[in-house]
Amino acid sequence: MIVDLPNTTTSAISKALVSIREEGGAVALGRVLTLVISTVLGEEEEAIEAANDASREHPMRVIVVSVGPDARTGVATAAPAGAEIQDARLDAQIRVGGDAGASEVIVLRAYGEAASDEEGLVTSLLLPDAPVVVWWPHVTPENPSESPLGRIAQRRITDSATAKDPNSAIERLSSNYRPGDTDFAWTRLTLWRAQLAAVLDQPPYEPVTAIQVEGAAQSPSTELLAAWLGLQLDAPVTLDLAGPGHGSSGIHKVVLHRTSGEVRLERNTPTVATLEQPGQPTHDISLPRRSLRDCLAEELRRLDPDELFGEVVQKGVTLLGRRATTDGGDRA
Repeated sequence: MIVDLPNTTTSAISKALVSIREEGGAVALGRVLTLVISTVLGEEEEAIEAANDASREHPMRVIVVSVGPDARTGVATAAPAGAEIQDARLDAQIRVGGDAGASEVIVLRAYGEAASDEEGLVTSLLLPDAPVVVWWPHVTPENPSESPLGRIAQRRITDSATAKDPNSAIERLSSNYRPGDTDFAWTRLTLWRAQLAAVLDQPPYEPVTAIQVEGAAQSPSTELLAAWLGLQLDAPVTLDLAGPGHGSSGIHKVVLHRTSGEVRLERNTPTVATLEQPGQPTHDISLPRRSLRDCLAEELRRLDPDELFGEVVQKGVTLLGRRATTDGGDRA
């Protein structure tokens, strides 16, 4: 069921939620958290779909705050000559039942001055005594933990891959990291990290003497994987960032050099990687690119700070900058 509330207020939205709950039997009981999605007007649906899918594992209330990019960044854009200043207005939409997965979705579309206070828009709609997670699918604040929504959240999820300069976004996250921050560039590495850890848990138990990581030029996950490997294995890292002519995105290959030979994990298709090890047959391994739903569901499984991510983004990225070699001399 979808209920539209044009030109409304947060008080009216709260009353509508109570009415829907009483008339239709939709309840907030069993909701384990509030997920606040801070997005751009007109770009809400992909994030809502991912949240609906993830809610089947994590029943929650989803509050979508959708404003113009200028309102979120605080950068005023001059209106064209003759254009009228947009009136302050809040349009809302409540989705429950089959239109909201196992959650209840409140979409807030704010215009004009109404878009200037995101925290005020959501405060009265948060579930009482439930953790708050904020996710920025598109436009990420310079410092998530100090942003209006970030200040009220236990976990803050960004996605540096959507930034204009993804690798610079990782650098900013490294500088501004606070416990509770995380990024989907890290979440997308789960399958890669699990496979590489499994390989190193098998004999021969030799130290890694050098590491080579290759990926697309605009892949922050490639940089984080190199930072994690360098930090955990305490070995020099060569970071090779291919240009747009390489033909594929994301991580391409990891090579671990040991005395007995090379361990090579290379993904040539979006779903399958090849694993080569000395003295063993070559294996094809399922290594698909992770969907938005998978990344969101994984991050919602833990509401405490991801200490390993914090260590990698603060220490590993810094170490990588000191000792990594990048193709063409550019940082990832």
